[in-house]
Amino acid sequence: MNKEILMVVDVVSSEKGVGKGIIFEAIEAALASATKKRQREDIEVRVAIDQETGDYETFRQWEVVEDSAEPLEFPSRQIYLSDARKQQQELEVGSFIEEPMKSVEFGRIAAQSAKQVIMQKVREAERKQVFDAYIDRVGEMVIGFVKKVERGNVIMDLGGNAEGIILRDELIPREAIRPRDQIRAYLRAIDPEHRGPQLILSRTAPELLIELFKIEVPEINEGMIEIISGARDPGSRAKIAVKANDSRIDPIGACVGMRGSRVQAVSNALGGERVDIIPWDENPAQFVINAMAPAEVVSILVDEDSHSMDVAVSEENLSQAIGRGGQNVKLASQLTQWELNVMSVEQADQKTEAEAQTLQQMFMEELDVDEEIAVILVQEGFSSVEEIAYVPENEMQDIEEFDEALVKELRDRARDIMLTRAIVNEEKLVDVKPAADLLAMEGMDEALAYELAGRGVVTMEDLAESSLDELQDIEGLDKARAGELIMTARSPWFATEEANANG
Repeated sequence: MNKEILMVVDVVSSEKGVGKGIIFEAIEAALASATKKRQREDIEVRVAIDQETGDYETFRQWEVVEDSAEPLEFPSRQIYLSDARKQQQELEVGSFIEEPMKSVEFGRIAAQSAKQVIMQKVREAERKQVFDAYIDRVGEMVIGFVKKVERGNVIMDLGGNAEGIILRDELIPREAIRPRDQIRAYLRAIDPEHRGPQLILSRTAPELLIELFKIEVPEINEGMIEIISGARDPGSRAKIAVKANDSRIDPIGACVGMRGSRVQAVSNALGGERVDIIPWDENPAQFVINAMAPAEVVSILVDEDSHSMDVAVSEENLSQAIGRGGQNVKLASQLTQWELNVMSVEQADQKTEAEAQTLQQMFMEELDVDEEIAVILVQEGFSSVEEIAYVPENEMQDIEEFDEALVKELRDRARDIMLTRAIVNEEKLVDVKPAADLLAMEGMDEALAYELAGRGVVTMEDLAESSLDELQDIEGLDKARAGELIMTARSPWFATEEANANG
């Protein structure tokens, strides 16, 4: 029977591509299971096979547990520590004490039971091999053959016992995929708990578009061209943004290829998806203008706070700029990571005028100024009372129509308004007041101190522990001033460190 064990190990290991050690473990488990089934008691069994000769021994095991006045929970497979140490002094809780017992014959094990244990171990080993082989490839493109299509999902054979699944939602719409087709997909994730194929693939990911260009355009892998971003309406249209790292290279021409050969190869691999190649620009507004192609942009208004842009085009270009079903503007927005509001020039002018009128009315009411001054403030780019309160004084004095006295008056009124708002907010927050040290801190004003207190920043220590990100949405408080205030609040820390260093 010893030779039969070795023969089974050789055959299964060869057929399944699994290490012999895994098969030996499976057979040991099968022998142990068969031995336990022959016993009247619920015992624990260990089988050890000599992997050179095929000989094996069987041992009954008792787990060593803490001494207790209570009876053993499983007396047939447990033993108290004190009793175990009467046989082997070095034993500890959690270890096992063993004694040899009669082995069952390998040839008389229920074949189905042995096969099930072996195949389970083999499957576990195969899944681990796949996991180890692909864990570092998440985020890459893979290529394989379609094994089958079931319930709208595609099962792919990637070779080496590896299977991937492309869920219906990750397939390109209306793409005809048949068994034995060779296709490329993007490896999104590995799911080790998945009972079926554990490699989660996608045909719709923008990253697949980028990976395909890396194959077709050698200049990308050589670092001369960089793909900044990609956006797709799978099966219909896509955009990629490219940048040349070598001034001698035309990134658009390189990606298009001779007579469009390179971009066409990418398009074919994506079921005929049309691809626009867009030049990236470090200026976000210019990048958006490029991304809106083929529509021509007449004007663009950037709103940093909402991370959006109003894009104005001529009336005759409006439908082209938006695209069928909003496709063009949606892709441009995904590509640039800006929210884009496309409108005609007339609509943009109307919106600008309406916003200007709203701001003018707000300044007239809150600052108690006449229409002329309100119009100037809007024309100079002011959009809130907070900006007037905290903009550097010299910038306001540079306004031709304003003199020093008017600037001071406007700033004082704006700060009074902010203080009033802060007090109102403070009252709503059930008497949350800034601490004396925060109010007295250099660079602090009362309105801002109340605003901070309303956000839970009550003391200098609270402010010292704050970050710029936590303060960035306070109107009228720019990043530079916020940074200075935080550093001032932290100055006692540095003084303490210096004193300790000198002590």
